[in-house]
Amino acid sequence: MAFTLAACAGTPRGVLLPVAAGTPGTTQVDMLVATTRDRATDPGEMYTGERGTPQATFANITVSIPPQQVRQVGEVQWPRSVPGNPATDFVALRADSLTQPQALKWFNRKLAQTPQRRVLVFIHGFNNRFEDAVFRFAQIVHDSDAPVVPVLFTWPSRGSLFAYGYDRESSNFSRDSLENLLTHLAQDPSVGEISILAHSMGNWVAIEALRQMAIRNKRIAPKIRNVMLAAPDVDVDVFRSQFTQFGPNRPNFTLFVSQDDRALAVSRRVWGSTSRLGAIDPEAEPYRTELAQEKITVIDLTSLRTGDSLNHAKFAQSPQVVQMIGQRLASQDTITDSRVGLGERIVQVTTGAAATVGSAAGVIISAPVAVIDPRTRENFGGQVKELGATIGDAATSTGDLIVEGPNAVVRRRP
Repeated sequence: MAFTLAACAGTPRGVLLPVAAGTPGTTQVDMLVATTRDRATDPGEMYTGERGTPQATFANITVSIPPQQVRQVGEVQWPRSVPGNPATDFVALRADSLTQPQALKWFNRKLAQTPQRRVLVFIHGFNNRFEDAVFRFAQIVHDSDAPVVPVLFTWPSRGSLFAYGYDRESSNFSRDSLENLLTHLAQDPSVGEISILAHSMGNWVAIEALRQMAIRNKRIAPKIRNVMLAAPDVDVDVFRSQFTQFGPNRPNFTLFVSQDDRALAVSRRVWGSTSRLGAIDPEAEPYRTELAQEKITVIDLTSLRTGDSLNHAKFAQSPQVVQMIGQRLASQDTITDSRVGLGERIVQVTTGAAATVGSAAGVIISAPVAVIDPRTRENFGGQVKELGATIGDAATSTGDLIVEGPNAVVRRRP
C-alpha cells in the first residue's frame, strides 16, 4: 500500500530544466549526449521520443546527485515536483544544446582531464524517455566511480510500455549514427580507449553499429576494447550471424545473462523466436562450446536475488556491481568475475512481432503494472481502446483473441 501511494504522483515532466545552484555534499556528473531524437519545445525535456534526423545532434548535461547519506547506490532519486531539490533529488545544473564543433571542444577538454583518456559510451534500452537515459547514466558513472569521459548515445524511444514496435524500428534508424559516433571517437588521436555498455534493446543498436563498422573497415576499431552486453534482447541465431562479421581482431565481449529474465521470456514467446541472448543458459550446449570458442565472457546472474520483479535489470540493484565495473575500467582488467554486472532499471514487459499480438501482450502483462506505475497508467487507457478496435477488425481472421466486458479484458478463445 505504501509503495502504491508513493508511486501515485509519478515522475514529473521537465526535470532537465536547470536549477539555480547545487547543495553542499552533492556530486556532479558532466556528460556529452549524442542523440537521434527530435528536439522538444519544452526546454525542461530537451528531446522527445520521436525521431529527429539520422545525423546525431549534441548536448552537454551536468547532473547533480544527492549526498551519499540520503540515497542508495544503484538508485535514481527522482524529483517529486519541478524544480527538484539538489539535497534529495537528481537535478540538472546544466542542459545545453551544442553544435558539433562545440561538442568536440567539450570532449577534448574533458578528455584532457581524464586519466588514461578513457571513454565510456552507454546505449539505453526500450521504454526510456530522454531524461530516463540521462539520469540513469549519471547514476552509473557516479556509483561506479569510473575514470572515464561519459558519452550517452540515446535513440528515439517513446518511453511507453506499448511502443515496443516503434522503439525497435527506431533502434534500426539509429545504428548508422552510432557507428559514426564510435568511428569519430576511435579516430581521435587523443582518445586512449573506448568501452561500450548497452542494455536490453540498446544491444541491437550497438551490435548492428559494430557489425557495420567491421564490414566497412574490415575490423572493429582497435581503440574499442570492451563491449558489455547487459540482458540483450537479441535473437540468439541473429547474434551468431552478426558476430561472425566482427572478424578475429575484435574487442573483449562480456555478456550478462539471467535465465529467469521474465521480460526476455515474453519477448521470446511473442516473437516466436529461439532464446533471447540475454536469457540463455551458458552451461548448456551448444552455448557453452560456442561462447568458449568465441572467447565471450559470460556473467550468469540467475542466482542473484534483487528487488527487480522482472529479473531484467538485476545488476542495477547491487552496490558492488557498478563499483566493480568502475574498478575494472580503471585497471583495464578483463571482466571474468561472476560478481560483476551493470545496467539500468527499466520495466520492459511487452514485445510485438505484429501490432495486434504485441499490443495484446502489452495489455495483458502490463495491467497489474498499471496499478502501481504512473507512466503505465498514462498510456494504459488509450492502449486498451486501440487494442479493442484492432482486435475487432482482426477477429474474423484470427478467431483467437477476445476483448470483453466494460474493462476491456483480453483473453484467448478456448
